[in-house]
Amino acid sequence: CTQCEAEGFRCITFYPDRPDVMAKFRTRIEADKSAYPVLLSNGNPVEQGDLEEGRHFVTWEDPFPKPSYLFALVAGDLVEKTDRFTTCSGRKIDLRMYVEPRNADKCDYAMDSLKRAMRWDEEVYGREYDLDIFMIVAVDDFNMGAMENKGLNIFNSSCVLASQQTATDLAFQRIEAIVAHEYFHNWSGNRVTCRDWFQLSLKEGFTVFRDAQFSADMGSPTVKRIEDATILRTAQFAEDAGPMAHPVRPHSYMEITNFYTLTIYEKGEELVRMLHTLLGPEVFRKGSDLYFERHDGQAVTTDDFVQAMEDASGRDLSQFRLWYEQAGTPVLDVTDEYDPERQVYRLTIRQSIPDTPGQTNKQPQHIPFALGLIGSRGEALPLQLEAEEQNAPTSRVLELRDESHRFDFHGIAERPVPSLLRDFSAPVKLNYPWTREQLMFLMSYDGDGFNRWDAGQRLAVDVIRSLVGAPKDATVEPRLVTACRHLITDSSLDQALVAK
Repeated sequence: CTQCEAEGFRCITFYPDRPDVMAKFRTRIEADKSAYPVLLSNGNPVEQGDLEEGRHFVTWEDPFPKPSYLFALVAGDLVEKTDRFTTCSGRKIDLRMYVEPRNADKCDYAMDSLKRAMRWDEEVYGREYDLDIFMIVAVDDFNMGAMENKGLNIFNSSCVLASQQTATDLAFQRIEAIVAHEYFHNWSGNRVTCRDWFQLSLKEGFTVFRDAQFSADMGSPTVKRIEDATILRTAQFAEDAGPMAHPVRPHSYMEITNFYTLTIYEKGEELVRMLHTLLGPEVFRKGSDLYFERHDGQAVTTDDFVQAMEDASGRDLSQFRLWYEQAGTPVLDVTDEYDPERQVYRLTIRQSIPDTPGQTNKQPQHIPFALGLIGSRGEALPLQLEAEEQNAPTSRVLELRDESHRFDFHGIAERPVPSLLRDFSAPVKLNYPWTREQLMFLMSYDGDGFNRWDAGQRLAVDVIRSLVGAPKDATVEPRLVTACRHLITDSSLDQALVAK
């Protein structure tokens, strides 16, 4: 198996292997038939036959221009598993998996995951598969996790093969996500690719977002969001705070393989998610349709992606572009006050971005800040920003653009408990002086599943810290036990969230 991303094709033949050099490939493979009965490359097979001295050949033709990093060649003694998929326009697609003989009984779940991903991409993004054949190759010794070569995805066996006798639920979920991710690259990465490797997050951030949406639709959206946010908080935030901090679109590199990082992938995904939050699902879909239509067959930049979103929405996203340029994790410091006479609840939010290597005095960024307010009986309160506003929503996305913002919510009859940064609406650190009572209340009544979980985490950490150095007969905070019992016995909740 070959692996050409990022600059491997130059090891095969002389070629200007930049991602913006795109061409149609026609590949003829010859080999000993007994040793290499399977010969694969990109596109569709157009010719094959036997040669002298026990050799054979196959010619593959890919009708779509692509950069050389998407070229692939496979030759080996592999077994084939087949299936069919009918696209939304009625085209019949041959699905083929090639694995080593000992793994022949571990293909079924990956094949089912592929068909679910193909259908989902048609329904959610309007993206239909474009070749006659889609192939997956899985071998034990592939040196990457997975690779989205056009029409010929190559995987390490651990990322795509599983048996119910030996694999865990998490292993099956991982396979579903990875198969979907590599398939989704067919449009967000292959049909529209990146102009240069500084734009790596153009294809990876967008595709990670798409596979996260898919996984959320296939399982629990809240649990998926918790898992993604946990990776950011524990690993990507640390990367942003360390000596290797770099923007989502880096300004320079010595070796491109150094930049396949959490910042490029996971933080890059969060940037796309924030656009989805700011614009809403319908407008975001219009923007993605425009992006694919405008740039099909081209090598483009993150600016082109944001421009498509601007043009589809009619909104100015120039400040949002700073997310691609500035490294570091923004910090939001939130304070509040309540005026019972005027029935006004005031929220003050200040943002700052710490210095990182090579970057100081950073500009405020455009941050979507989702929130809700909860009354003493657990009810969601209307978020009335103007005194005369009618039919105010109970959940709202505030847009932070300056270093400091003040928001006044009117018609609040009692001091509420704030539910801040709902669904982890931006990759930021949030500082707010929650009390234990507020955290227990949010854990029991917050309508946002992510914040309900987050309140439980904050409360548990606070309780554990208070027990450090305490007498041996110290007891666990009884209200934490009560809040946990309330969650476990509430049958209306997402049981995957309760288990989390």
